[in-house]
Amino acid sequence: MVKQLCEGSFRNGILYYGGRGESDDTSSRFKEKTSEEDIIFIKLLYMTGLRVSEAISVTPSKLVAINGGWAVDIIGKRKKRRLVAIPEHLVNELRAYAYEKQLKLEDKFFPVTRSQAFRIVQKAGEQAGINKKVYPHLLRHTAAVERLKRTGNPKSLQYHLGHSSPVMTMRYLNTLQQEEALKIQQEVEFKDI
Repeated sequence: MVKQLCEGSFRNGILYYGGRGESDDTSSRFKEKTSEEDIIFIKLLYMTGLRVSEAISVTPSKLVAINGGWAVDIIGKRKKRRLVAIPEHLVNELRAYAYEKQLKLEDKFFPVTRSQAFRIVQKAGEQAGINKKVYPHLLRHTAAVERLKRTGNPKSLQYHLGHSSPVMTMRYLNTLQQEEALKIQQEVEFKDI
């Protein structure tokens, strides 16, 4: 997500990599003006696609190793439990941060309110020189589109995001440009019968 904020541009309400429309020194401005805690929080939102309420509830004890990878054990909407994939490098950053801050297993990494989380993300966007509104749920949408692009698997994305209905998840297909959607579908292989 930091790269998204640092080098991103907006199209169709989604942040995209590539630096289109943003200045070259965005990355350095963002890193100079944004605290380590805020950067890790933004990474967590983007790299997991968690809802703000889920992200601010994450504790060291909710980071679990499973199937050779890492996940965050989340209680989402309607008190539904799910495991959300998280990159190992982010787990390492979170664990180092917890050690540095002497967090206990049940201490929240980010003891902030939803409105404080909104301000953290909005401020980071401003500091990165992004001229559009940046907010936490935008990071969730961006993560969803990116995961859908990479996997082409809406059912897996539905579980990852904690959507109760596939209709909610299918919205992200509409966000992809027609060409990108076609490319995803072309990667599906059928064996000859």
